[in-house]
Amino acid sequence: MRALPNERAPAKDVARPNEPDADVEPSPTMLGLSDVVAFSLLALLIITVVAVLYVAKAFFLPIVAAFVVGTMLSPAAGFLERNHIPRAVSAILIVCVVLGLVTFVVGLISVPVMEWTGRLPELAELLKEKLHIFDRPLALWHEFQSMLGASDAFSTAPFQMPKLEWIQPAIEFLPPTFTEFLLFFATLILFIASWRDLRRGLIMTFTSRDSRLRALRVLNAIEDHLGSYLITVTLINMGVGVATGLVCWATGMPNPAGLGALAATLNYLPIIGPVAVFAILTVVGVVGFPSIGEGLIAPVVFVGLTFLEGHFITPTIIGRRLELNALAVFISLAFWTWLWGPTGAFLSSPLLIMSLILREHFAPSSTPQLP
Repeated sequence: MRALPNERAPAKDVARPNEPDADVEPSPTMLGLSDVVAFSLLALLIITVVAVLYVAKAFFLPIVAAFVVGTMLSPAAGFLERNHIPRAVSAILIVCVVLGLVTFVVGLISVPVMEWTGRLPELAELLKEKLHIFDRPLALWHEFQSMLGASDAFSTAPFQMPKLEWIQPAIEFLPPTFTEFLLFFATLILFIASWRDLRRGLIMTFTSRDSRLRALRVLNAIEDHLGSYLITVTLINMGVGVATGLVCWATGMPNPAGLGALAATLNYLPIIGPVAVFAILTVVGVVGFPSIGEGLIAPVVFVGLTFLEGHFITPTIIGRRLELNALAVFISLAFWTWLWGPTGAFLSSPLLIMSLILREHFAPSSTPQLP
């Protein structure tokens, strides 16, 4: 049929110059820019969270510690609840038992500490006399420096004991620490007592069935792993404390029970605790024995003991059951110790375990086939 004069033929689809084609893939530059923006936002979020945790340490530290310790102790509360003991009563009993054990350990440690603190001037002079045997090696070292043309500014400086400038800051540190302890124990009791309801409410916040099942699996894994970690580490530290006490008793160290309790307590702090115990044993041995050689027997044996425990026993047990990487443990320890001090060092491994469980369930790592 012939087209009428006033009819126009259908126009062909012409791509507009300013309209992007839907099939055109974004350029690598655009992808790179979006990745940089996402990474920058994530970095800013992490920096903000870390800054808030550092500035508000007095609030967040006891709360987080109560949540972590409460999750560790929740299996014990569940066991008591299955034996017809109400959850609230179980929480109070568990916290009272923990507080009693802490008081007992602190009593063992505080008696020799107070005794030695009262004798600090006398012990400082005694330690100064014992260290005079290093005068000759130091003199030879200064002569060697003089031969090389180095400055001998320290050669004429007399040996001085470090000043006890930590007493006043420690006294100023006690009031907020006492308040944090009160906040910690109150939160711990309430957390254990209401953990079942909190757990149910957290699971029911998700709408889909798959999300609820995933949250349930995550909470079960965190509770099981943290409970196993607490039991395992406590048994290992008790063994270290008993062995240290026996070594101190066999070598004639003063107050071996207190030193063993101190070793068991400080061993909860990876790396930092054993180093502190070694330094304490060295000072006690040098001061308490007539010769330095006799005083170094117990510290040397303790070094061998902690070497076996740290490199063979604990990695074998903890590593097989919880699969913790040594580098990740060290980095977590350094970070949380910098952020929250000794309590952060204690929480470093449990927080690392929780983060690994969350990564495993929410961002599982795929294993691509290598060529």
